[in-house]
Amino acid sequence: MLMIMMMMMMMMMMMMMMMMMMMMMMMMMMMMMMMMMIMVIMMMMMMVVVVMMIMMMMMMMIMMMMMMMMMMMMLMLMLMLLLLLMMMMLMMMILLMMIMMMMMMMMMMMMMMMMMMMMMMMMMMMMMMMMMMMMMMMIIMTTMMIMMMMMMMT
Repeated sequence: MLMIMMMMMMMMMMMMMMMMMMMMMMMMMMMMMMMMMIMVIMMMMMMVVVVMMIMMMMMMMIMMMMMMMMMMMMLMLMLMLLLLLMMMMLMMMILLMMIMMMMMMMMMMMMMMMMMMMMMMMMMMMMMMMMMMMMMMMIIMTTMMIMMMMMMMT
């Protein structure tokens, strides 16, 4: 009886041990599975983060490119504006020059006209003088003639 009891006890102990071992194994397995899941999730998260980082980098690059393009466009615009301004200045200068030339021409014309007028006046004066001289001469001549005639008569 004692032997049987002992055997039973032993069996029970063995069973218990086995159960414990099984439980431990199960626990370990569960732990391992959990760890694996966490690792996978972490990896996924990391992947997402990496993708996000790459996307961000790409966005930044695109933004930078856009900025550069904008800057270039601005520069081009500035240059265009400058060119336009220069062209306008040139046009203004040409206009001014033209106006000046016109003024000069007008002045020259005026001067010419004045000269002509002066000449005409001089000519008129000369003519008048000549006429006066002629008149004087005529008068003198007539008087002389009359005197001569008188003398002849006497």
